Amino acid sequence: MFNWDEKPDLNITPLVDVMLVLLSILMLITPAIIYEESIELPKGSKTKTFKKTTSIEIRVDKNRNIYIKKDRFNFKNFPDNFILFAQKYSKNSPVYIVADKRLLYRDVMYILKTVKEAGFLKVSLVTDG
Repeated sequence: MFNWDEKPDLNITPLVDVMLVLLSILMLITPAIIYEESIELPKGSKTKTFKKTTSIEIRVDKNRNIYIKKDRFNFKNFPDNFILFAQKYSKNSPVYIVADKRLLYRDVMYILKTVKEAGFLKVSLVTDG
């Protein structure tokens, strides 16, 4: 016989299992989705011209002679001479230091320190690699 006073039990375990499987699938697939948007950039005006910044290349040979372009500088007097030389250049100009591999580390760091003290921000050491 059927009893109208009896309340049915609701079994939600299969529902939770299915939801967990769907959630794990979603979590695995979401990082792999690639969103591609087509962006068309506006046309720029060509009225402004940018001047190319000139770079400074400092070359140092094994005898500690320092060359910048066609000028030759003495190693001991280099800081004063470089400050005078660098006045006609922007402090944002890149400076490249090309030093002989037989020089002592302290000699190369002396030149690097001189260039930094002159106010240049972009200083690089050039290697063959």
